[in-house]
Amino acid sequence: MTANQPFHSVAFNPHPGKGELSVLFSGQEQTKPLHGVGPQVLDYHLVHYVVSGRGTFRCMGKEYQLTQGSSFFIFPGELVSYSSDDSEPWSYRWMGFKGPKADESLNVLGISQHRPVAVTRNHRKMRALFHQLERTLQLRQTQCDMEAQGYLRLILAQYAQDLVENTAPHGETSGIQQQVEQAIRWLTFQYHQQISIEQMAQSLGYHRTHLSKMFKQHTGMSPMNFLLKIRMERARLLLREPLTIEQVASSVGFTDPLYFSKQFRKWFGRSPSEYRQDQTVNPYDCNQ
Repeated sequence: MTANQPFHSVAFNPHPGKGELSVLFSGQEQTKPLHGVGPQVLDYHLVHYVVSGRGTFRCMGKEYQLTQGSSFFIFPGELVSYSSDDSEPWSYRWMGFKGPKADESLNVLGISQHRPVAVTRNHRKMRALFHQLERTLQLRQTQCDMEAQGYLRLILAQYAQDLVENTAPHGETSGIQQQVEQAIRWLTFQYHQQISIEQMAQSLGYHRTHLSKMFKQHTGMSPMNFLLKIRMERARLLLREPLTIEQVASSVGFTDPLYFSKQFRKWFGRSPSEYRQDQTVNPYDCNQ
């Protein structure tokens, strides 16, 4: 295979799990000039890591020009398109994954629909991780799902490390990013408690108004909406367990089961009881 000769390969997970994060497939491609994908909408998360060349990614009305070391993340339900450069068509590796912790894991890294691009400095290591992930799926062994999950977390950890390195020289930006990350961790671990944004800000030592503004700027959501998202996603999982509605509500921080049911209906379009009934009818529908 000569340099820049177009090629495409992909390996699928033969034993995808149903845990917090699960890899669906991984692959690589050397594209042709002006090779385009979309506009399209996916029902899973997809990340592309640019190995070489150039290209353009379009999402939520914005356009991003990307080169080697850049990554772009596609979120479920978002209309996106991307295309390679006409003179330096990009080569990239990709990974598709899904799971109830996918959005949360990316938000911790500062990656969201409003900030879908990340840049890594350790090009050699990131490329190797994507390669090992695809290789693991190609072998199709019984334990490949667990190995793939391991590589997924290593890749996310590398993005986290690069995020710290890239923001460290910039005092204000680094400080703001750190505040948001601390707030996300605080909400993630305290969601089952009776908490308020005032309590969070006081606990972290920040002004409530400032923290709320920076939080929304970096995640696209207010702290309260982010907290509600965590609670609702957790409640959806708990409703698959032999627990009463009252017990599920209490487990995710609601003292009033009726108020919890109203919030659940607003979030998912169904009451907790209706959602549980749908799960009993079709327990394997991952989109429920």
